[in-house]
Amino acid sequence: MIKKIFIGFLFLGLVTSCVSSKVYNDLQSKYNALKDQKDDFETENQELKSANNRLENDLDQLQKQYDDAVAERNQLRQDYEAAKNNLANLEESYKALETNSSAAIAANSEKNRELLKQLEEKEKALAAENARLETLKQQLEARSQRVAELEGLIAAKDAAMKNLKDAISRALLDFEGKGLTVEQRDGKVYVSMENKLLFQSGSWAVNANGRKAVQQLGTVLAQNPDINVLIEGHTDNVPYGGNGALKDNWDLSTKRATSIVQILEENKQIDPSNLTAAGRGEFLPVASNETTEGKARNRRIEVILTPKLDEVSKLLNDI
Repeated sequence: MIKKIFIGFLFLGLVTSCVSSKVYNDLQSKYNALKDQKDDFETENQELKSANNRLENDLDQLQKQYDDAVAERNQLRQDYEAAKNNLANLEESYKALETNSSAAIAANSEKNRELLKQLEEKEKALAAENARLETLKQQLEARSQRVAELEGLIAAKDAAMKNLKDAISRALLDFEGKGLTVEQRDGKVYVSMENKLLFQSGSWAVNANGRKAVQQLGTVLAQNPDINVLIEGHTDNVPYGGNGALKDNWDLSTKRATSIVQILEENKQIDPSNLTAAGRGEFLPVASNETTEGKARNRRIEVILTPKLDEVSKLLNDI
């Protein structure tokens, strides 16, 4: 669009022969500035996508480490049971040797000495096995305690996210049935707001009703500083047809996400480092774009709330 405007001006200048070189240079500078701005938007969008991918990868790695810790704990339990059985067998063997040695002393002193030697070896083996069993028991108790702490911490995080979800639902009760939903899944809270609640068609300026909803959401977020907040903009598959300030649905979805972030930043109790804006364009629909209703659902802002997992990571590293 920008390029077409520039070419149009250039053509007009050539036809009329009345445009000075200064006007031409000004037009060329404006075109270059707009081109640079477009490149900046694309770079910012790519960085935000990379940040979101890193966060999702971190969460997957933490879940895998937790699963590995539980599996190792279960293996220690099996080793502990096997050691107990081995100890019982050794004790039975020891008693049998002790009985046999008493009877053999009277019958054969040479054989008695051999039995005593075997008995001493069994006693050493029994002592070593007792020591190994005690070590395994201590390891199992330590691992079980850390796993229990980890499970408790994860349960507390889940409970906190449920409380957060309930608090957001209460705060946004006035907007139920107006294109807003709140749900909890996979340890995260998802707040979805259809564009009809927030924006006019093709615009990224938040309307008064949408601003009120975002501000009420911000009030709850300000009371939960240990939450990472990802704001994603989504569009339907209709190509963007607005003015030349934006190029396509990628630009539009990014600008809309940034508009929500800027409203949240007005609440000074919210740490800006907890906020991330991302544009997803038309490429993550939640409904079919073949119907009017489906397109309306796809035009939305998703606010994804994720608990910070620093404590969980520390416990996993200690296991």
